[in-house]
Amino acid sequence: MKLNEWKAGAFQLTWLKGGLTQLDGGAMFGVVPKPLWSRKYPFNELNQVPLRADPILVEVYGKRILIEAGMGNGRLTDKQKRNFGLEEESQVIESLAAKGLTPADIDIVIMTHMHYDHCNGLVSLQDGKLVSTFPRSVIYVQEQEWAEMREPNIRSRNTYWEENWRPIEQQVQTYGERYEVLPGITLHHTGGHSQGHAIVRMESEGKLVLHLADIMPTHAHQNSLWVMAYDDYPMTSIFAKEQWIKDGIAQGAWFTFYHDAIYRVVKWNENGEIIDQLNVEL
Repeated sequence: MKLNEWKAGAFQLTWLKGGLTQLDGGAMFGVVPKPLWSRKYPFNELNQVPLRADPILVEVYGKRILIEAGMGNGRLTDKQKRNFGLEEESQVIESLAAKGLTPADIDIVIMTHMHYDHCNGLVSLQDGKLVSTFPRSVIYVQEQEWAEMREPNIRSRNTYWEENWRPIEQQVQTYGERYEVLPGITLHHTGGHSQGHAIVRMESEGKLVLHLADIMPTHAHQNSLWVMAYDDYPMTSIFAKEQWIKDGIAQGAWFTFYHDAIYRVVKWNENGEIIDQLNVEL
């Protein structure tokens, strides 16, 4: 099994195969007209765009950390598979095995938010029962996100599912506006895509890596105004992108992705041009 790997300072990053969906391009790019977004990202005859759901394994300080959890296996009904355009289920366990690891070797799971396409992989079906996929891990979730996960509103109940939090609730540790998971790895609450959405900042040996999760799901969403119709608070997403993307570029940051089907990592110059990248290779 081929896995994309990349190193930044002390951080060793590996993208695990977490699944693939095809979602409506109009929903993914919101009010941006198709003649604009279609120049920057591929689409099919149904106007659907390919979206990976690939967790990032970060190895550092003798710890193994997952950013996000993948689509999971056997977690969607046939109707959901059709509606969500599921093309490929998770191969996270197989990806870990390719590195000589098991789910029990994961120490920490960082969840930027708890929508089904990010957290289905936290829970697995074993002997007819839903159990935690990563039984030894601490699972970090922003406190507002965790509250809404357990008591969703009329809109969010379609993506916050009880079966995705009940089996792992004893492992969850919440935080507020900012939390340092390990030296150089901090979580920052942004809101926007969801009320409790957070991003991951990693810095080591002079290298800065920003994982902006679903406020910038693909490289084609680099423009601060290009936000998804899925965002609960689009203006909050725009303000967060304005801050983190512009400051990141000015600091020479690398930007990593969970959903992008083209790039794993990109680096932009001040003109917004890609000057270095790691391509998705499967």
